Amino acid sequence: MHDTRGAEPAVIAERELDVRQAFERLHGRKPDTVWSAPGRANLIGEHTDYNEGFVLPFAIEQRVFVAAGRRSDGRVHAHSLQAPTDVGSWLIDDPESSDPATGWLAYPFGVAWALRRYGAVTGVDLLVDGDIPLGAGLASSAALECAVASAISELSGLDLSGVELGLVGQVAENEYVGVPTGVMDQLAALLCKSDHALFLDTRRLETRQIPFHPAASRCVLLVIDTKSRHALASSGYASRRRDCELAAQRLGVPALRDVEPSDLESAEVALQDERLSSRMRHVVTENARVLECVQLLESGRLRDIGPILTASHVSLRDDYEVSCRELDLTVDACDQAGALGARMVGGGFGGSVLVLADADTEEDIRSTASAFFASHGLPAPSVMRAVPSAGVLRADPA
Repeated sequence: MHDTRGAEPAVIAERELDVRQAFERLHGRKPDTVWSAPGRANLIGEHTDYNEGFVLPFAIEQRVFVAAGRRSDGRVHAHSLQAPTDVGSWLIDDPESSDPATGWLAYPFGVAWALRRYGAVTGVDLLVDGDIPLGAGLASSAALECAVASAISELSGLDLSGVELGLVGQVAENEYVGVPTGVMDQLAALLCKSDHALFLDTRRLETRQIPFHPAASRCVLLVIDTKSRHALASSGYASRRRDCELAAQRLGVPALRDVEPSDLESAEVALQDERLSSRMRHVVTENARVLECVQLLESGRLRDIGPILTASHVSLRDDYEVSCRELDLTVDACDQAGALGARMVGGGFGGSVLVLADADTEEDIRSTASAFFASHGLPAPSVMRAVPSAGVLRADPA
């Protein structure tokens, strides 16, 4: 089982230096700025953000790093240390003259395209590095968007707030990349603080920092990457969003956020559609679970959120139908090993499970998960600690 324990501040500084030096080797000059943005784990509140509901993410230690230097020809030119042969260049003020970017390049180019709504955008060379596991449900794409948006915004002299930068990333992902996500991932990458979770009202874009320090309660958070990547992920995500929009339309409400738990029975009767009722039931009960978790954390009862996490997984599995065999096996394994709670995180159909456990059960959970996968003929998952960490950071000048 691969074990990733996370990055300490010294490690972050080392990675910043690495990407700065790689930029200099590639371009023969120093970058003008270096930014990094974290991945995120969503403690609770899955598939609620695009329903204008509540979410409670926290930033993790793994990050995307971007070194950036101005160009004089009005182009965005991007390289990645993870994909050194996958290079692209795009003319900012004449997007129709360039072929649409694809793959990972669509994210930085989409950010530059979206930033034009706020003013003139300078040409820029970008060099990207990162250690967020790809496809694991930890928002690596949003981290890339936010690091790039912060760098280009700085070099272009655009004075944008964290919320505005988050909306830039969302527009890039929705309108350029073509993935209909909410804004949770971007705002988590930009606004999270160490030892806190970010309570976000996605309708009002209001946030509150919620104390969240598992180690202080003798607990540990683990992210178990099942390594499962199912083809249904993109199409399934879009279809769930359409189901929610249709259910809200039939109920005559702006979004499913407006359905109260006490209204569930009457709303199901009004819908007269088993699939739409199930989707609605998940969103309504998940919003309630977010609010309950916030109350418990603010009361210092971190350990008591465990059963709520597991209830979220059951809802995602049965009502929203976005889980898969590997995710369910992992949750079952963690439950047998004595975890306080566990649930899938991210869009679903593969990816990772978030586990809250007593610190002294960590090794049991790791070994039990590995044994479960082996007994079912599956490759071993990877496990890393999830430590609530800082959001976007600008490196000190070299």
